[in-house]
Amino acid sequence: MRDDPEIPHRSSSDGRLRPTRGQIDSVGVVVLTIVVVSSLVVGSLAVGSQTASAQRGPTGFSSAVIELDAFALDNTLTPGQTNEMMLQISNNARIEDSSRPSSIDTTTTARNVRVEVSEQSAPVTVETGRQSVGNIGTAVPKEVPIAIDVPDDAEAGEYTMEVELEYRQIGRLFDTLGIEEDRSYTVTHEIDIVIDDSARFELRDAGTEAQIGDDGPMTVEVENIGGEPAEDLTVELASASGRVQFGGSNTEVASLGSLEPGETALIDYEIGFGADASVREYPLDATVTFENPEGINEEYETRFNLTPQAQQTFEIKNVESTLRVGEEGNLIGTVQNTGPVTANSVVVRYHSDAANLVPIESEFAVGTLAPSESAEFRLPIEVTREAEALPRSVDLSVQYRNLDNERRAYQKVDALAEVDQRRDRFLVSIEDKELAAGESRRLEVEVTNNLNQPVTDVDARLFTEDPLNSDNDEGYIESLAPGESTTIVFELSAGGSATAKTYPISFDFQYNDADGRSKLSDTSQVAMTITESEGGSSSLSITGVIAVIAMVGTAIGAVAYIRRRE
Repeated sequence: MRDDPEIPHRSSSDGRLRPTRGQIDSVGVVVLTIVVVSSLVVGSLAVGSQTASAQRGPTGFSSAVIELDAFALDNTLTPGQTNEMMLQISNNARIEDSSRPSSIDTTTTARNVRVEVSEQSAPVTVETGRQSVGNIGTAVPKEVPIAIDVPDDAEAGEYTMEVELEYRQIGRLFDTLGIEEDRSYTVTHEIDIVIDDSARFELRDAGTEAQIGDDGPMTVEVENIGGEPAEDLTVELASASGRVQFGGSNTEVASLGSLEPGETALIDYEIGFGADASVREYPLDATVTFENPEGINEEYETRFNLTPQAQQTFEIKNVESTLRVGEEGNLIGTVQNTGPVTANSVVVRYHSDAANLVPIESEFAVGTLAPSESAEFRLPIEVTREAEALPRSVDLSVQYRNLDNERRAYQKVDALAEVDQRRDRFLVSIEDKELAAGESRRLEVEVTNNLNQPVTDVDARLFTEDPLNSDNDEGYIESLAPGESTTIVFELSAGGSATAKTYPISFDFQYNDADGRSKLSDTSQVAMTITESEGGSSSLSITGVIAVIAMVGTAIGAVAYIRRRE
């Protein structure tokens, strides 16, 4: 290495040359100068760059101008009713700068839009006030229903109404500085409406005979309340309720000829209401199809309400019973028509399956019952011997024919029947109940009709057991009224060897009841007492003597008669 004479060096212990302190200070000054100059240059460049950026503005922003339009989708209004006009609001925003595409939706959306429609010179009343409809973008318009009341006397023609739209908009959106120009705007538009006084119709319920749980006729009155005549009318009714049907369908169509303005006509329908319906109004939608004076077919839709008649009902009242265990009796009562219409061919029917109750006749015909009218009925019922004397609930039904002469039945009726204790149908009374052994005498028996009805052709039988005997054990009674008594005579004898004690004798009676049916009573028993004979065996001798004397007398009489003939 060659030494530079102008630059002094210092040798180190390792033999290498080292710069002197003066040399080091000189180098530091140079380096510092370079750093300072570089910093000034860089700072100058940065300031220059910021100045240039400020002059150009922030990079990445969007801006737009919103244009809201209003249209009436169906601007034809009908007098005499409140019309619903659908107002459509669209946003046709115009984009001015889209260097930031992600913010376009923000700047083109009309926020918190409010709508208000005023009548201006139109002869109508806007029922819908100022309303908020939310945000409206450019993709999908928004539809707003407006209720407009048009009076009956509104003159037909075209009119103008005003729509005021108020909204907010973010007009500009920057990458670095955020939102600018969030402002509120108000715009107004005019829309045209048409008041059309062509044929239009009002429908009314002119009389419904259909009842809940049944079908029936319904008459509808149709009136042309418009200003033009209508030809070839058809009226279709539709029910939205499953409780209202037209012969199993929810629609029914009927035809008319023509209707001048102010003219009315009647249409008949057959309608039915379910058993779960109630007495209230049910809406029916009506579509009237007709031909206008220009020969063009048109449709007019309206609605009216229909109320069914109450369900046909009956009530059983004033129930009395003559039922008794082991006998036939009657269930007697009153049936009342508690429904709203006349019921024809009314019949009260026995429907009970109660044990030990056997209906003799299962129905009783009442006839025609007007609303609130009543009639008595009687059902004969037999109570078996196995029955108990307890109150019984007897299920009944009332059958009738409706106004269409169709058979109907009302099932929700019953009656409480009292069943009395068993009794003897005939009461037997014997005044003298003693008979001496070996004797024979006339037995006078008093028989009383213990039934609640008259009886005829009563055959009485006497039944005895040894030692009692009867050579004349039958009796006959022509008739007995309820509670009436009569006396019949039997022959009764006791064996001579009979032991003195009490023995039973029995009676039964076969008879015809009040309906002429043959019946057999239960057996009635009476206690007879056999006493000892007063003369022992002499009593038999006396009896024998009397018999011999009687025979001799008879023979003498016969001889005298023969001689008289000779």
